[in-house]
Amino acid sequence: MEGQDDGVAEQIQQHELQSILSCSDRDFLIRNNDDQVKVDNLKGKKVGLYFSASWCGPCQQFTPNLVEVYNELSAKGNFEIVFVSADQEEEAFKGYFSKMPWLAIPFSDSNTRDQLDELFKVMGIPYLVILDENGKVMTEDGVEFIRDYGVDAYPFTQERIKEIKEEEEKVKREQPLKFILASHSRDFVISANGNKVSISELKGKTIGLYFAESSYKKCIKFTPKLVEVYETLKAKGEKFEVVMIPFDDDEESFNQCFEKMPWLSLPYDDKSCVKLARYFEIPTIPALAIIGPDGRTLQSDVVEAIEDHGTETYPFTPEKFSELEEKDKAKRDAQTLESILVSGDLDFVIGKDGHKVPISDLIGKNILLYFSAHWCPPCRAFTPKLVETYHQIKEKEDAFELIFISSDRDQTSFDEYYSEMPWLALPFEDERKEYLDRIFKVQGIPTLVAIGPTGRTVTTEGRKLVMYHGADAYPFTEARLKEIEEAENEEMANNPTEGDMGDDDADEGTKTKEGYVCDGDVCQKA
Repeated sequence: MEGQDDGVAEQIQQHELQSILSCSDRDFLIRNNDDQVKVDNLKGKKVGLYFSASWCGPCQQFTPNLVEVYNELSAKGNFEIVFVSADQEEEAFKGYFSKMPWLAIPFSDSNTRDQLDELFKVMGIPYLVILDENGKVMTEDGVEFIRDYGVDAYPFTQERIKEIKEEEEKVKREQPLKFILASHSRDFVISANGNKVSISELKGKTIGLYFAESSYKKCIKFTPKLVEVYETLKAKGEKFEVVMIPFDDDEESFNQCFEKMPWLSLPYDDKSCVKLARYFEIPTIPALAIIGPDGRTLQSDVVEAIEDHGTETYPFTPEKFSELEEKDKAKRDAQTLESILVSGDLDFVIGKDGHKVPISDLIGKNILLYFSAHWCPPCRAFTPKLVETYHQIKEKEDAFELIFISSDRDQTSFDEYYSEMPWLALPFEDERKEYLDRIFKVQGIPTLVAIGPTGRTVTTEGRKLVMYHGADAYPFTEARLKEIEEAENEEMANNPTEGDMGDDDADEGTKTKEGYVCDGDVCQKA
């Protein structure tokens, strides 16, 4: 703190272990087998104070990493960890502590645990403070150090971390591919048969880093498409390789999936997986980051591009993506209702009684595509407003229809939700839904897309227009919106005291569902 003298600053940063870890009736710590260890035994050791709890997801993820580092360092006899639990129940504490090979403050001594929280200003967990042999704070960033560098971070000084970063920068400049794929203890990737493949063998190739989990539904859907692209490019002799970055929860699932794959992978549970996800800022899986032949990043994620264009995306250069964007623009300009709603034999939607309505019957009409789901609170709040708007438009305009595109999880939920709707729908789990999600870039629900009589997209902001203007927004064109704006401006000029009544879209509160994060306004893809 500014203004403090050096003596006070030193006192704040240095702690006497006997004083902070014991109390008037206890001078010992415990192991998970109830053995007692005198606090005095920590003299001359570096000590990590691990603030954690069984109910904390990030703690559960980090603890195995810490166990691995501890087991290697404790053998040298100069390092110890003390668990400071934030659990509220002793049973939870015992269950969690049973997985830890280090010491702990007894659960019964809540006063000492609270005092340590206050002393080290613990604002969140997991939190790891590391003290040197004299009780001086070496770092409060122990979690970050171990996540990023593992045992190589020892002795956990800022000087050591600076040294590591300088080493990394050198490797990044001289051997960028090694910087990305190697770790301090591993300079290879593995093949499906278990063989080690040196990272140097990948030099000069275009590399796809495939962030995936074998049991995740979206990965299951995308993997066959990537296999097709991979095998096609390899058959053409292209210098292309895929390295899987696995996020499986158990090794058996990973092995069962990987043994069927034609490409390479990082080893199961390799610590570099998390580091790479942070490095490439991967928000969700599946994701495919592309590294060019020079070891530099070409694209952070090409999953969507491969779904749309397959092998045409290769070699994933900015020039290629500009070319594909021009192609997509031409496709959008030539868009028709058939081009977006007809796929092979799937040339129909369904009506309320389940009968098939040919897409050809809808040509020349104004169409709304309603992406929604029964489990989504903002969708259920919006649907009654849309039903009202639909009826009002249909009373005045016969060349108008709406199609429900469901994100429901099962047929029963679909049927129940669709029973509240007066319009048409894609059948439940229709394969065209995924394509419509992509071309209209549907990142959250409810979404309402307006298609004009020619089949071209009028707007993807239909939901907002219905909320603000109801049936008056029809047919959702810029010309119609300009008319509404001019009318509203004229009304405001004539009635200056009338204010905005606000959005009647009720806040449903924060909810989380598989694949989505919901608030009062929308359920966004996580």
